[in-house]
Amino acid sequence: MNKLYFYICIFFILSNCSNTTIYSGKILNQDQLQNINFENKTNLISKLGNPSYVDPIEKKIFYFSEKSEKKSIFKKEVKYSYVFVFKLDENDQIIKTDVFDTNNIKNIKFSDDKTSNEIVQRGLLEKVFGGVGTQQDLPTTP
Repeated sequence: MNKLYFYICIFFILSNCSNTTIYSGKILNQDQLQNINFENKTNLISKLGNPSYVDPIEKKIFYFSEKSEKKSIFKKEVKYSYVFVFKLDENDQIIKTDVFDTNNIKNIKFSDDKTSNEIVQRGLLEKVFGGVGTQQDLPTTP
């Protein structure tokens, strides 16, 4: 039994000694981060590859990139974490580029736009008695 405890302790000590680098999303090198200005969609995809997410409604392309280092079981340090957003027009030309550093989430401004909800705008009586109304005579077939 003492050997089992000894082996478990050795396992935890050895697993804490190794540093691992974890990449999530698109792996970008420093040259790609410096030259982030692209003209059109085909140029963008040829340089950065397939996007992490494509928004078909607003014609936006998203790339996510994160690098973190795990020094021990309890300590994980995020080196960088970026979201790149490219907005396209009808001709697939890039009209707007945004870069968000998700490590500094406090500096990101969120939109105040809200989706309208017809149920909230109705009154309490309409919610409760909304299906109640005058009966309609249905035609009968002979």
